Amino acid sequence: MQISQLTAETAAAAAIRTLGLDPDIIDLTSFEALAAALRRAASFLCPTSPGRLADAVYGAVQPLASAGAVTRSGVGEILDELVASGDLLELRRDKGQSARLLYLAPPSFIERHPGRYLLTGIRPFGVPLILDDLAQMIDYEGPTRSISLDAEDGPTQLRDQGLRCVARERWLARPAIETPTAFVDHFRVRLDTAALAGHLEDIQILDPASSVRYYAGRWRPPAASDTGDFIARRPQAYGADLWCLARCERGVPSRLLEWPVDNPVLPGRDEAWRYQAAVDAARGVPQRFRRRAGDLVGGDVVFDFFSPLPGFAERYLQFVGLPLGKTTGALFSFRVPAAAADGVGTFLIDMLWMTQEEAPHGV
Repeated sequence: MQISQLTAETAAAAAIRTLGLDPDIIDLTSFEALAAALRRAASFLCPTSPGRLADAVYGAVQPLASAGAVTRSGVGEILDELVASGDLLELRRDKGQSARLLYLAPPSFIERHPGRYLLTGIRPFGVPLILDDLAQMIDYEGPTRSISLDAEDGPTQLRDQGLRCVARERWLARPAIETPTAFVDHFRVRLDTAALAGHLEDIQILDPASSVRYYAGRWRPPAASDTGDFIARRPQAYGADLWCLARCERGVPSRLLEWPVDNPVLPGRDEAWRYQAAVDAARGVPQRFRRRAGDLVGGDVVFDFFSPLPGFAERYLQFVGLPLGKTTGALFSFRVPAAAADGVGTFLIDMLWMTQEEAPHGV
């Protein structure tokens, strides 16, 4: 048997083909390829921690990529989007324990409009979501997968593949509309009777007085001047940092409420991010989105965001539009059809108390 040396380029192309993608049009470090790699790794590793899954994919891809083309944090961000888009479920491991694990979501489809279907879920042990010729018809767009089929036969074809139909209303379920003050007060009351914090090391808090346009810069260690309630993240020995609401007195946490509070099937960050949106709105500096004209023929609108969105909002945007990932001057962006743009703006204002920022001239 002859042994030949495998170059990084050849290995990357083989990896892309294993993921069911075309190496002639997709790079291994692209959003779509990394999302597919995370799904495949999850099919073998789940249930597992988010950190272990991200490390597995980063460790496999990084040696095949050019320097800086893929980062551990970037893989983690894509993993968060797979949770938001319904491919993975993040659940508490056991009652009373803080650690949360990722589980495979069941193979499902949601009708976007007649003949167009959003695909979600992962099968175990690397089995493709859809088999046979239909697999070649899947469109990969950022973290999402969609397929176009005959409007009459499509649902039957997908059910025959073992996918369950999820009603659009259920998929797009959202919390009740309420004022930001009422939302914040709900958690403050819960924090009043929460457990004592005890000694916490290396905790990070989100500074509510910092700029809503620079999310990464809002995180810092507690300072002696910090008194009040803060979103916090605290490290644990194994797994990702835990999200919590901390009551601090002169920079020292006194009480701690772990996220999620109201819905155990949500990632902790979802409730935390909506809480911070409410805090920002209540103090008169709401989080912002920027709306600008896209470049597609027939008209489209791009929405730029500067802060992360809870899962229910991200699912809504994935359903009506297309994620664009990081764009210049924004944390991430979505492209939506012009006909849906006003509805998106109303949704963001009603559900997250956001305000629209004017796009700079020429953008």
